[in-house]
Amino acid sequence: MLHARCCLNQNGTILGLDFQNCSLKDPGPNFPQAHTAVIIDLQANPLKDDLAGTFHGFIQLQILVLPQDVNCPGGINAWNTVTSYRDNQICQGQKNLCNSTGNPEMCPENGSCAPNGPGLLQCVCADGFHGYKCMRQGSFPLLMFFGILGSTTLCISLLLWRTQRRKAKAS
Repeated sequence: MLHARCCLNQNGTILGLDFQNCSLKDPGPNFPQAHTAVIIDLQANPLKDDLAGTFHGFIQLQILVLPQDVNCPGGINAWNTVTSYRDNQICQGQKNLCNSTGNPEMCPENGSCAPNGPGLLQCVCADGFHGYKCMRQGSFPLLMFFGILGSTTLCISLLLWRTQRRKAKAS
């Protein structure tokens, strides 16, 4: 559960979070729950400077207010405008790195680029493809995978039970 002053829209989606002056050193383990937030205010907190992975999945974030000494996640190239003031820094207008990289071959042939937060992107496999670099066609063979895993686990368990049972009888 996040404890902050917040604004919700009519659907209950988080529009904004105000963590101003909450003595946060980092946003905490429940922070990813707020991935739908559009505005987040974290100024006047003793935050650590490396917030890169903190905003993983925050693709709707448009305004982020940070303490002056904390850099915008993803760097200045991840935002349309970065404005520094005496006691805070405002990161505004998250850029879609998929459009700005200029490298269409960044994702594999059967995948496409998708934003994944400020300065972050991910390659998503096209329908019908999966695996490393989206090279495998069809669906993941769940039945075969779990069948082999289950039978191997059962065999090893029976072997260990039998060998340990002999030692227990001998004692």
